Amino acid sequence: MPKKIALAADHAGFEEKEKLKATLIEIGVEFDDMGTFSGDSVDYPDYARKVAEAVARGEYDQGLLVCGSGTGMAIAANKVKGVRAAVAWNEEIARLARQHNNANVLSLAARYTPDDEIKKIVRAWFDADFEGGRHERRVEKMTEIEKDDLN
Repeated sequence: MPKKIALAADHAGFEEKEKLKATLIEIGVEFDDMGTFSGDSVDYPDYARKVAEAVARGEYDQGLLVCGSGTGMAIAANKVKGVRAAVAWNEEIARLARQHNNANVLSLAARYTPDDEIKKIVRAWFDADFEGGRHERRVEKMTEIEKDDLN
C-alpha cells in the first residue's frame, strides 16, 4: 500500500473523484486532493501535471487521476519525466500496470467505467506491487527512452 497519493480530476471526473475519496479512506490510502473542486470546465493537462510532477519529485508514492476517458490525463502525466501513467478499465489491467510496468500514476475513465468497477480497479491498483524480475529490464528501458536526447 502506498503511504500517500496525489489525487486530481478534471470537470468530467470531478464527481467520480469525490466518490473515490470514501474508497481511499476505507482501504487506508492517505491522499491530497489537487483539484478540480467543482464540475466547472477546466483544462485536464493542468491537473495531470500537478499530480505527475508531485509524484516525480517524490512527494507522493503514487498518483490517481480521473477524467472523461482517462486517456487525456494519462498522456499529459506521461510527459513528466519519471512518470509511468496507465489507463485502466478493469481490475486486471490495473494490477498488471503495477506488477509489470511499475506504473506510478493510474488514470480512470469516469464517463465509461461504472462506479462499482472503478472501486474494484482502485483496490486492485493499490493491492498490487511491482514484481521486478524480467519486468525490471523493460521498465529500465522506458527510463532510457526518457534520457534520449532527440537534438
